Amino acid sequence: MNCPVCNRPLKSKKSLSKGIGPVCEIKVKKLENSPPEGQITIDELLDKQSVKDEIYAKDVA
Repeated sequence: MNCPVCNRPLKSKKSLSKGIGPVCEIKVKKLENSPPEGQITIDELLDKQSVKDEIYAKDVA
């Protein structure tokens, strides 16, 4: 059986039971917790909106 990520043969019983190699498992877990490249987070969006609100408030006043 091969790792579905890197296609290398799985050797240990633990890797065989999980169906993924240990290095690839770490890489996949890191990717699960991060947004796709180029996508902004909600915090970044709110920061940008608050800056726009401040500029608008100054223009109106």
